[in-house]
Amino acid sequence: MEKLSVKYLGMNLRSPLIVSSSGLTSTIGYLKEAEDSGAGAVVLKSLFEEQITRHISNIDLAHGFPEAGDYLANYVRSHSVDEYLNLIRKAKEVLTIPVIPSINCFSSEGWTGFAKNIADAGADALEINVFFLPTDRKKSAADSEKIYFELIEKLKNIIKIPLAIKIGYRFSNILYLIDQLYNRKVEGVVMFNRFFELDIDINQVDIIPASVFSTESEMRLVTRWIAMASAQDIKIDISASTGVHSGADAIKYLLAGAASVQVCSVLYQKGIPFLKDMNKQIAGWMEKKGYNSISEFRGKLNYRNYAKPVIFERTQFMKHFASHE
Repeated sequence: MEKLSVKYLGMNLRSPLIVSSSGLTSTIGYLKEAEDSGAGAVVLKSLFEEQITRHISNIDLAHGFPEAGDYLANYVRSHSVDEYLNLIRKAKEVLTIPVIPSINCFSSEGWTGFAKNIADAGADALEINVFFLPTDRKKSAADSEKIYFELIEKLKNIIKIPLAIKIGYRFSNILYLIDQLYNRKVEGVVMFNRFFELDIDINQVDIIPASVFSTESEMRLVTRWIAMASAQDIKIDISASTGVHSGADAIKYLLAGAASVQVCSVLYQKGIPFLKDMNKQIAGWMEKKGYNSISEFRGKLNYRNYAKPVIFERTQFMKHFASHE
């Protein structure tokens, strides 16, 4: 697999395929299966501060005894964090591939506290899953982005391990955001986060959750922005996420300029060992095209290297629909 090796966040990966944060990275058994199946790295299932807080709120915290309630709340929080830190330590003992924990918090104390504990536990890098839904119409885009920048500055002052930010695509200027993350010494960005989505059941006349799995069609939006972002004159690694269901899909992201490719939905559908097939597909394509390493073609079709970069700037279908008039 040497020809499939890449560098991501300063780490050497034997394959560009990373198993993304999910239930498939929540146990040592799953993590070992991912390594045995050819994963280049694993991102552990996110530690959610919101989930811990909700768990605390569902417990009868010694009603009428505030001190006892505080003790139980702190115990639940520390127990949840300790379990996660133990998973990191155990993973580092049994795996040879990089272990990247992931955290999702809503308070500044949560981000900084969890991040320091994770770094101290021996993590190779840290991915933070962050998105603040803008619900206040009085706040500008700049106001919203400032929250991210202040958070990053706090984290970079606390941890020394590489940091990747998993971002959403709902920003007024994604390239500006990435540039500002780079200026704050962030080593990587994951593009993009998939969010909990809603659907409407017209029979029950109710709000229901939409499917949690990605589809290949979702790659189109991601591909454009990876091709644009990877062409910038900044050294920040891009990890592609969303819609990867085959080795061919991973190749597309690599051609667009991604340093690594995160995989999840297809592994739920076809099993973790499907990583072997994906690596074979990538290697087979490389052999057919005469490439001896991924670096030889990575970014070949990004905004800077493609012969007709204006195609990335097009947003309308004028020519297409004009031909059908």
